[in-house]
Amino acid sequence: MNRRIAIRNMALILGSAAVLPSCFNDKKGKPVVELKHLEIDADQENLVTNLAETILPRTSTPGAKELGINLFILKMIDDCTGKEQQDAFKAGLKEFDEAAEKKYGKSFNQLTQQERTAFVVDLEKQAKERGAKEEAAVKADKNHKPEEPAKLDTFYGMVKGYTVFGYTTSQYFMTKQVVYELVPGRYNAMFPVKKKATA
Repeated sequence: MNRRIAIRNMALILGSAAVLPSCFNDKKGKPVVELKHLEIDADQENLVTNLAETILPRTSTPGAKELGINLFILKMIDDCTGKEQQDAFKAGLKEFDEAAEKKYGKSFNQLTQQERTAFVVDLEKQAKERGAKEEAAVKADKNHKPEEPAKLDTFYGMVKGYTVFGYTTSQYFMTKQVVYELVPGRYNAMFPVKKKATA
């Protein structure tokens, strides 16, 4: 056999062996952000990104995606919550996407921005109604044992809370929206006094 052809064939075999394992992986891929404890795929990361952008959309100010709040949410849940909360987050994430699929026939990531907003508004409305029913049941019966919140509500509450926290502590917010002053702040000698205090 020609030595050049043999080397070429050997290179093709080795190259195929290197590429082959990636062909067997699922199509969902890995998330962009590196996480130590939370195991999610790229689709789930996109769902969190799209949900955060729905909660805090881009207007005349940057949205959640532009500020990187989606990555902040995942890092906070990965680094600052326990396994129980991380498991609740993952279970809720799955339920959230299944609820969108059930309502619209497609995943949350495939919805238009208007559909995502309508879905989230409806979700909040349902959660408020459930909360009001529970409150009424507790008032009617002091021994009433409240039901555990749906995993979907837990997931949504975590994403919404971290979106607001991420935005209000972001560099953009602290430098462009709120001008931070070190405590105790500046001395204002021109403050008007209405009434003279006498001893």
